[in-house]
Amino acid sequence: MCDASHPNAGQDLRQAATEDADPAETAEWREALQALAQSAGPGRAGYVLENLLAHAASLGLRANGQTRSAYLNTIPADQEPPFPGNLAVEERIARINRWNALAMVVRANQAHGELGGHIASYASAADLFEVGFNHFFRAQGPDGPGDLVYMQPHSAPGVYARAYLEGFLNDEDLAHFRQEITARARGLRGLSSYPHPWLMPDFWQFPTGSMGIGPINAIYQARFMRYLEHRSLAPASERKVWGIFGDGEMDEPESIAALTLAAREKLDNLVFVVNCNLQRLDGPVRGNGRIIDELETLYAGAGWNVIKLVWGSDWDALLRRDATGALARAFANTVDGQFQTFAANDGAFNRAHFFNQNPELAALVADWTDDAIDRLHRGGHDMVKIHAAYHRAARHRGQPTVILAQTKKGFGMGTAGQGKMTTHQQKKLDDEALLAFRDRFALPISDADCLALKFYRPAPDSAEIRHLQARRAALGGHIPRRNTQSPRLPAPEVAQWGRFALEADGKEMSSTMAIVRMLTALLKDATVGPRIVPIVADEARTFGMANLFRQIGIYSAQGQLYEPEDIGSVLYYREARDGQILEEGITEAGAISSWTAAGTSYSVNGLPMLPFYIYYSMFGFQRIGDLIWAAADQRTRGFLVGATSGRTTLGGEGLQHQDGSSHLTAATVPNCRAYDPAYAYEVAVIVEYGMRRMLDEQHDEFFYLTVTNENLAQPDMPADPAARAGILRGLYRLRPARGQAQVRLLGSGPMLREAELAADRLRDEYGVDAEVWSVTSYSELARDGREAERARLLGLPAAPDADWVRACLGDSQAPVIAASDYVRAVPEQIRAWVPAPYRTLGTDGFGRSDTRAQLRDFFEVGRDWIVLQALDSLGRAADVQALRERLGAATRHTPPWAQ
Repeated sequence: MCDASHPNAGQDLRQAATEDADPAETAEWREALQALAQSAGPGRAGYVLENLLAHAASLGLRANGQTRSAYLNTIPADQEPPFPGNLAVEERIARINRWNALAMVVRANQAHGELGGHIASYASAADLFEVGFNHFFRAQGPDGPGDLVYMQPHSAPGVYARAYLEGFLNDEDLAHFRQEITARARGLRGLSSYPHPWLMPDFWQFPTGSMGIGPINAIYQARFMRYLEHRSLAPASERKVWGIFGDGEMDEPESIAALTLAAREKLDNLVFVVNCNLQRLDGPVRGNGRIIDELETLYAGAGWNVIKLVWGSDWDALLRRDATGALARAFANTVDGQFQTFAANDGAFNRAHFFNQNPELAALVADWTDDAIDRLHRGGHDMVKIHAAYHRAARHRGQPTVILAQTKKGFGMGTAGQGKMTTHQQKKLDDEALLAFRDRFALPISDADCLALKFYRPAPDSAEIRHLQARRAALGGHIPRRNTQSPRLPAPEVAQWGRFALEADGKEMSSTMAIVRMLTALLKDATVGPRIVPIVADEARTFGMANLFRQIGIYSAQGQLYEPEDIGSVLYYREARDGQILEEGITEAGAISSWTAAGTSYSVNGLPMLPFYIYYSMFGFQRIGDLIWAAADQRTRGFLVGATSGRTTLGGEGLQHQDGSSHLTAATVPNCRAYDPAYAYEVAVIVEYGMRRMLDEQHDEFFYLTVTNENLAQPDMPADPAARAGILRGLYRLRPARGQAQVRLLGSGPMLREAELAADRLRDEYGVDAEVWSVTSYSELARDGREAERARLLGLPAAPDADWVRACLGDSQAPVIAASDYVRAVPEQIRAWVPAPYRTLGTDGFGRSDTRAQLRDFFEVGRDWIVLQALDSLGRAADVQALRERLGAATRHTPPWAQ
């Protein structure tokens, strides 16, 4: 028998032993199988073997290569540990939470039908949460930061209901569920729809509202905890990352994208609980199949420890009486769509349509009443079974664990919602349904209070409150709770690590190479260096970062078990258990999840870290924008570096790689500070500022920088002391005109050099005096402009230079020409605040493969096109016509964005 008290009960058979402890016994088994195959045939031998494997699974064992077991609980009843709590009291607590969660949603929608909310999800998951809260989820305290719990978002009302019983939320809080603005106006606290740290920064830790975000973030969070331990930045601990997710959510690619990483790195600090209520919003998750079987195969195949929690304790007696295996066969032949139908109906229906399939099944319940059949629970509604699964998962070693818990969606909602196709959308219940729900869970609530949807909290000295508080005290206190305090980390002065950029003296280099050089220097800083987390998605060599392989090493939980082919090189591929680089391979979703884990370490671990995720800029906001949005919600701090950026600057790579839109998307993220610097000194000033803002001043924001692979002669930092402020605010004058400027040229990123060359041509060929301005951030300028405009409209005080565009450009009516390597909508952000005629050039359309000069001509953004726009804005008709002819305007019938 498998000893359930052993920490590895339920492990793969291939892990159970590395040597044969009894070769003679093993030989007997092999000979018996061979004899059976010879005497009874391979069919019979195969059947017996499959039967043995199924029995092994029932003992909590899984054979090498076996990924599916019988549709039964992984942990047999005789292997369950004793339940350590007061079962009756804990069941009453769960019932109270069910009521308060339901009342919260129904009250909100009775008052304001547009608010929405979900009842059925938490109804199915309540016991899964309660066992965790009462026995497993450890809060941060003197002994350490505590466990991390990623909560199923649609179950948020139940988590609020739990916090209400614990005294961390009050009646007014619950009454303002999904009414955050209304609550604030009343001096109260509203409750966000789903877990949102931005909206409730002292409560929620992790945003999980967008399906799939929670699972991948949880995996990389567990991995980052190990990274900190292996780098000796955090002590080894028994902390766990728990994730309670839905079965329908597993269809999201992000949910399952990193399963093999978790197994490969042996993340036994990670436990997923998948609430298999068999339903998503529109209908069954797998109506014609079984989602639990599918997920078991998926997770086991990926290398996870799988615990199936299918049936409650009420079924144990039936299974013991099932001498012929009829019940197990009936389970195996029933698909989820039918299980849903059984969930939606009563005991009489289940007798008629499930047990009366054949005489053997019917005999099992012949002496049972219909009510007794109706009370047969699924595993996810049985606290004893749930505890056994959590207990084993928490003690398993060498693998992450997933618990596949079968539940009924809308459990306890009766005819109003249990198992119904429409239950996910159920937000209101009529009087009869409310009273039936109260009676179903034996709640001590009067008819009047029930129909008034009053929240219920037992007296402070009641058995329920005393037990609940005692359990949370034993586990360290309230959870969820987000830490908003962390140690400050002083940022080193730019002169210590970026002097080469401030005093470049015309040396040629790309801005990508400049930031890598800065990063290399920062890694040597005694204070900040160990906290930097360089992250790449298999592009380090592209960005010139290979020198870091040997210097700081590539993190590997296993170290390096081979001799790399390039061992003799100074740039050899060095993996190490204490390596600093996170080389994620070809997975931007994984890399950004690592960046989020590192960038929230100040809160999650009480340890500020500084992640630099460097990637092809096209594969950032456009590809993983949802994960970046969640990181912003989570108050992540760090640098995103979009390298090889610009639609015309990344020449030969073509359409799929050339980024012309990331700055447009970045501008929509409220706490993203996005910059498109041209020169190395601009990069240095922005990096220093970002470090100070995030590490020292502890602002909950992150910085996005785009850098290019175009080598340019790098000028020194301008002597004008106003340049630094202008770089950070988004605009400064790089080159003044010789006299009164006739035209102002604005350039950002690689287009700044084009603007400078256009100014030279205007002066030398046309006698036009132009000044050149560097735009480091259109989004920062637009935010300043909007804020100034709002202050004016509302009669609020504002600084004289609040509108930085107007403050810089003044009252002159000299035309302004802005050129960007991004779509026109990027420079168009500031049109409202430009006080003169304003024209924009951008790279709208699909990219192409060619040289930079050809691309800039194709998109009509290069120096010639800047000159053409300037001349046209000045009314120089003859010069404009001559330049049109030179550019072949007569043959350019189709605009680049239409090609």
